[in-house]
Amino acid sequence: MKCLTFFLLGLLHLTAAARPIVIAHRGASGYAPEHTRGAVTLAHAQGADFIEQDIVLTRDDVPVVLHDTQLDTISDAATLFPDRHRPDGHWYALDFTLAELRRLNLCERVSPKTGKAVYPARFPHGSGRFQILTLEEEFQIIQGLNRSTGRTAGVYPEIKQPAWHRREGHDISRIVLPILRRYGYQNRTDACWLQCFELEEIRRLRGELAWQGRLVLLTGGRSKTGPDRLFTAEGLAELTPLVDGIGPPLSVIVDGATPDAARVTDFVALAHAQKLQVHPYTLRTDDLPKCAATPAALLDLLITQAGIDGLFTDFPDTVIHWLDRPSPLPK
Repeated sequence: MKCLTFFLLGLLHLTAAARPIVIAHRGASGYAPEHTRGAVTLAHAQGADFIEQDIVLTRDDVPVVLHDTQLDTISDAATLFPDRHRPDGHWYALDFTLAELRRLNLCERVSPKTGKAVYPARFPHGSGRFQILTLEEEFQIIQGLNRSTGRTAGVYPEIKQPAWHRREGHDISRIVLPILRRYGYQNRTDACWLQCFELEEIRRLRGELAWQGRLVLLTGGRSKTGPDRLFTAEGLAELTPLVDGIGPPLSVIVDGATPDAARVTDFVALAHAQKLQVHPYTLRTDDLPKCAATPAALLDLLITQAGIDGLFTDFPDTVIHWLDRPSPLPK
């Protein structure tokens, strides 16, 4: 009996050590409009380990939490400010002061082509009143909930389009890093992962801007026209001095045209060989890839078979419930 007890304790310890982090993608955005107070609060209540913040700047250089530099598909900017679009027909957060952006009502994301909700079964489009949050406001919500609940959720900010911001005369990284440090996010031991899609900005963050915290390079999918060095052992080895992890789309980890043809790639193994964590995006229960018929099947592919270290999801509770499911006793 004692041997069985020690075995089970060891198994539990192994499971806990290998448990991937659950990252609330734009908050619990499967249930409330993305990056709103409701989405952030619900993500914390559902038990997300980290909550994501996409960051763009206002005209007066205030970092706000929005997925896009444009406002068209997640707000009523066109109605409130009909003449403030650029020649390309889009409304940009960078062209508005924070006070002006406060007037907007955020909504469930719509398609720019059809004007209809991208995910029609989610929060009713146009219902309720949701305001843009500044980065500091979101940190205050998360840290306040950490204190009141006794459970720590970390932050997972993304610096959006830094090269574009600099071309527009605004250095977003130089503005954001002091805020991260002021809220206690600056070292690898802090509950923060900083992410960016632009490799040159990753280099700048590590070098010129002296960021000492954890850093993730976000990537697109594999090239359809030829080899992509990033997804090779050699390419990943070149990243190890810069980053602590890689954030690829799910298609880099699993593929297959049908569930019967589902296949796990070697990407996670290659990244782990370079001591890089892998945090793919995004599990959506209402938009599963073709290789998985159910969320549970996709989670089994990603976690049990591929061995990812973290997962972005619009539905944090779905992933947490799967992770917390009862495990069968050893035979």
